Amino acid sequence: MKRPDVVTELAIEMAESQNERDARVEQLWKQLDYQGKGELDWKGLQRGLRKIDHPLKNADEMLQTLTKAVDTNGDGKIQYEEFRVFVEAAERQLFYLFRSIDRDKNGKLDKEELRAAFHKAGLAVPNRRLDAFFEDIDHNRDGFISYEEWRNFLLFMPNTNSPATLHTVFTFYSDILTLSSEGDSVMSERSLEGIDIQIENETSDKVKKSVLINYIPDPGYFIAGAVAGGISRTATAPLDRLKVYLLVNTKSDTNVALNAAKKGRPILFLKNAGRPLIAAVSDLYKSGGFRGFFAGNGLNVVKIMPETAIRFGAYEAAKNALAGLEGHSDPHSINPYSKFVAGGAAGMVAQFCVYPLDTLKFRLQSEYVSGGARGNALLFQTARKMLAEGGHRAAYRGVTMGLVGMFPYSAIDMGTFEFLKTSYIQYKARVSGCHEEDAQPSTFATGIMGASSGAFGASVVYPLNVLRTRLQTQGTSMHPARYTGIWDVAHKTVKNEGFRGLYKGLMPNLLKVAPALSITWMVYENAKKVMNLH
Repeated sequence: MKRPDVVTELAIEMAESQNERDARVEQLWKQLDYQGKGELDWKGLQRGLRKIDHPLKNADEMLQTLTKAVDTNGDGKIQYEEFRVFVEAAERQLFYLFRSIDRDKNGKLDKEELRAAFHKAGLAVPNRRLDAFFEDIDHNRDGFISYEEWRNFLLFMPNTNSPATLHTVFTFYSDILTLSSEGDSVMSERSLEGIDIQIENETSDKVKKSVLINYIPDPGYFIAGAVAGGISRTATAPLDRLKVYLLVNTKSDTNVALNAAKKGRPILFLKNAGRPLIAAVSDLYKSGGFRGFFAGNGLNVVKIMPETAIRFGAYEAAKNALAGLEGHSDPHSINPYSKFVAGGAAGMVAQFCVYPLDTLKFRLQSEYVSGGARGNALLFQTARKMLAEGGHRAAYRGVTMGLVGMFPYSAIDMGTFEFLKTSYIQYKARVSGCHEEDAQPSTFATGIMGASSGAFGASVVYPLNVLRTRLQTQGTSMHPARYTGIWDVAHKTVKNEGFRGLYKGLMPNLLKVAPALSITWMVYENAKKVMNLH
């Protein structure tokens, strides 16, 4: 059979004689047809690929497609001549594509040339995926892709009827990365994660998993949440202590500034505006010194680490579940309403799980008075008193109000953070011309977003937080008042202190919440990066 002139020209450009090329193709055929039958069906091709350990060895459906592309006479099998023609056509396309990427014409590709080619083709591929693509093809790990490495990796890409493009090359690469060890090709919607174009994939059988397995996130999310919570809460423990002191203290002398404002005496108002805060700091220091500002912090950390672990883990699980309900499997692509619901549900789950510890913490802080017990003695005394007053139900006093308040708070906090982060990434990617994965916010920007979302959420639900805390701390040294329920505490608070009483301690709370959430999100996002959680 006379070979086309373009093939001869290609052989000259590739610095390989036709005889050398024919020998190489024939040797490859012998490796695939190792039983010497002279023909291969798709199963035989698969056995041959397994012999040479090719990435396509488990891709049943892709191999059937490849066999149909090579089998020009339609007998369901590949003969050597069909194989040779296919290889020549494939190598011709791959060589021309390789040459178009090789800008300096040195016969090898570096990462910058590959990155520039993707950018020119309009494919926004994240650096992480580009690095993996480069390293998988760079067989000898010399930092360059030779044509031989390029050809050997992509030779069996079933695309002989149209010119090879980076689009088809990266689609092929993404597909073979999802091959399962059972022999099926898993063509999930995440196969092409990181490409900002729509690519239609043929339907294939997916590995069947239980609903639970599908929804449970990587354990790393729980670990990142726990670490973030522990660091954040310890750093802001004094502000938390001050907040609790102010909102459980119902003495009337804290309203001097308010009365001055009502009477139109601005100078007196300004003079006394900071007095409650200064008095609170003074009282706390007198009752326990510097350690008094960290009263209950040990219990707080024991409580906050599992709480934030559960919260962030449940958030990822909820996003996975809602992505399924929306008809896809990408939790990053769920709509804002779903993110809102996921955040609220995660907060409620975490709150319920650690609520007894939360109650004990508030009561412990309220029992911390001058001359009183300290350390473990105070902890056990507070726990015994709480159980004596109402048994195990005492640990869940105000839980309904807590959950009602937690849903909007967590939903607003996490939903707002996600909105701010997504908006920032989209803007930065658009301005920089890079993929969104490479336009992640800096640690400082993440901290600003976390502080803003946390402060907004805390302000909206703060009255519910005040009522819940007073229910939890009723009957303690600092808050001796008793209530019959949520309506009773709400009525007495408004009656004795006005509606302003519902926002008592808001400023120190915001001073605590803003840096706390800022630190939490900064640590959480960086912990995810360390553990390669994308």
